[in-house]
Amino acid sequence: MAPKVVVVGSANMDLVGLAPTLPRPGETVLGDDFVMAPGGKGSNQAIAAARAGGETTFLGAIGSDAFGVTLGARLAATGVNTTWVRTSYGTSGVAVIMVDHAGENSILVSPGANRTFTGLTADEQAVIGEADVLLCQQEIPMETVHAALRAGRAGGTRTILNAAPARDLPPGLLDEVDLLLVNEIEARAVAGTGEPDMGALLALVPRVVLTLSGSGARYADRDGQDVHIPAFPVEVADTTAAGDAFTGALAVAWGEGRDLLDAVRWANAAGAACVQRVGASGALPERAEIEALYNS
Repeated sequence: MAPKVVVVGSANMDLVGLAPTLPRPGETVLGDDFVMAPGGKGSNQAIAAARAGGETTFLGAIGSDAFGVTLGARLAATGVNTTWVRTSYGTSGVAVIMVDHAGENSILVSPGANRTFTGLTADEQAVIGEADVLLCQQEIPMETVHAALRAGRAGGTRTILNAAPARDLPPGLLDEVDLLLVNEIEARAVAGTGEPDMGALLALVPRVVLTLSGSGARYADRDGQDVHIPAFPVEVADTTAAGDAFTGALAVAWGEGRDLLDAVRWANAAGAACVQRVGASGALPERAEIEALYNS
């Protein structure tokens, strides 16, 4: 049976420009191409989890504009349950993304309707409490993130916080987190240290996954495990949605009952499959693609 994954987070329309180099402040760079596609960390991770084999529900807010129609349609088309998606009068979230030929990117996010996603209802809290895994990020109001994590903990749901983008955390929020997922920048922000410090992070949460871009990931927990899991070597076209592919796949793998070291390796395969294509939600891999790399 597929694990039930609930994703509480953002939905944005991604406006992606491709160019030889990223522009510096005040500089105009002539680009190669332009792609417009649904994105947002929450939406991307929900689609990633659905494609990885999870029975996935998305809780979030979209605008009443044309972007909102497209965002909702993309989620539904990929098998995500959108019953609880709210429509807020006004604009949807938008992300302006620039990608260079090396696959590096710069991103500016305008939250739009995501700012309105506050005050979880009793029904929304019940949906969270009935899931196997809850996955949250930080592109929506932090009060909503905290409320979702509390609902997950109350229902016995495993809770994952992808602490991206880096933000100040409300007191007590990390007490509700079973697994913290961060990159090196986010790790420093959460731990309040100059370098990623697993010891400092494990003082706050019982389990940590630290993503290391092309070097793979590191898993550590309070039982004494601290292991580096190498990346799968592939040709990189675009890293934009790699973290979301990794995160959605990790939630599914943990929900399936895999050992977390194996779950991280499987998530590494999802990230590697993703970076071989340009774009956000359109680049997120299907389960068969993940398995092919995982078993290679």
